[in-house]
Amino acid sequence: MKSLLAQLLVPIVLAILVGLAVAPMPTPTTTTAAATAPTRTTSTEFKAGVARRDITPKEPVPMWGYGSRHDALSTGTLDPLQATALVILAGDQKLAIVGLDLGRAPAEHSLQEIRRRIKAEAGIEYSFIAGSHTHHGPVLELTDEPGKGKGRFDAALRYYKQMEDAIVAAVVDASAHLVMARMATASVQLQEFNRNRHTKLEPKPSDRELAIIRFDDTSGKKLAILVNFAAHPTSIPAEELKFSADYVGALKAEIEKETGAAAIFMQGAAGDQSTDRGSMDYIQYGQALAREAVKTAESAKPETVEHPSLKVMEDRLKFSSRIDFSNPMVIGLYQKAFFPELIPNFVDEYKDGIRPRLTVAILNGDIALVGVSGEFFSNHAIRLKQRARVKHLFFFGYSNGYHQYFPTIEAVAEGGYGADNRVSPVAVGAGEQVMDTALRWIYELMGLIK
Repeated sequence: MKSLLAQLLVPIVLAILVGLAVAPMPTPTTTTAAATAPTRTTSTEFKAGVARRDITPKEPVPMWGYGSRHDALSTGTLDPLQATALVILAGDQKLAIVGLDLGRAPAEHSLQEIRRRIKAEAGIEYSFIAGSHTHHGPVLELTDEPGKGKGRFDAALRYYKQMEDAIVAAVVDASAHLVMARMATASVQLQEFNRNRHTKLEPKPSDRELAIIRFDDTSGKKLAILVNFAAHPTSIPAEELKFSADYVGALKAEIEKETGAAAIFMQGAAGDQSTDRGSMDYIQYGQALAREAVKTAESAKPETVEHPSLKVMEDRLKFSSRIDFSNPMVIGLYQKAFFPELIPNFVDEYKDGIRPRLTVAILNGDIALVGVSGEFFSNHAIRLKQRARVKHLFFFGYSNGYHQYFPTIEAVAEGGYGADNRVSPVAVGAGEQVMDTALRWIYELMGLIK
């Protein structure tokens, strides 16, 4: 999230914060038992289903993404916000992949409620529920407590129930309409669609990979196309207080018009990645990116999955914070930069340290899906893809939670927005440790590390 903190935190205060924030890089520790699917099912069914629901707020609520807005309420809608759910049945295991036109994944309470319900109503144990990172969606962090949202922002609290119901309905609907499917993956390296917005040092890393998963039914009709790409959806001015999916909405609409398949967008490691739009507006950019996705999808040749399988590991890791959230002066500065009711909810989330969630799935033995609950710099994804010896690795940022920026160590050393402790409170080196854990899990799930 962009903020006014760079203007508000004067050098003396920054020195205080840095002094308070010094901490050694911790060894990640698990806080719950990792969930692992059975090693191989005897069923040979491979099915897919897709469904969508509208998740646009019906009332004016604070908007997510730019600190300069503070608590200004939304004034309408440029284009609708949607939840698109893809459910995969591999053998006897189900996986939900949900792309949301929101700034982040739902907050922890909402996430757990959604997961509880899709397990009870559709038998889905595992899920990637991720925001596209549009900066024109609603604030999701408020809670039903005095001073944290209750009373002033009751419309936002009502919206959370609306959002949860819609996401659950999309997932349950997709699960109820599973059909036998064929699948293919493909990718292309795109130039001039994203750029590194952080570093001033050459070479500037950018994850150029546009990756797709295509699902067809057994007759060859396209069912769904999942698109994975890394670029910040910040194409619309912060002063615009109307909801929008940004370029992602135009991308999905164009893919669906050209192919007849439902489009699901999953944001990548976009922490330091902006769009490279040139003179294009957000609609034109989304359509241009969609045309590349369609070409890539058309080049893929879906095949019958002979040995469907799904293996999943998930856990929350724990790291120390570079910010002292017990310091009233620090809290006051954040409240001034954003708005008073928002910040106590972040403090509650971080009271036991920064605890990002990591989700790793191996689909059909050779496709890796990696979900992280934050804004990871692109070199994290680039290096993980290089190190993981799989057919394709899909990197889902902003997934299953949100714990702000995870810069690389060298980015922290350089400094700048996204690498500084004001918006990246997690300990230096946490991103690398999360990626090392993901790599180890990939090889464990593939049976290459015992």
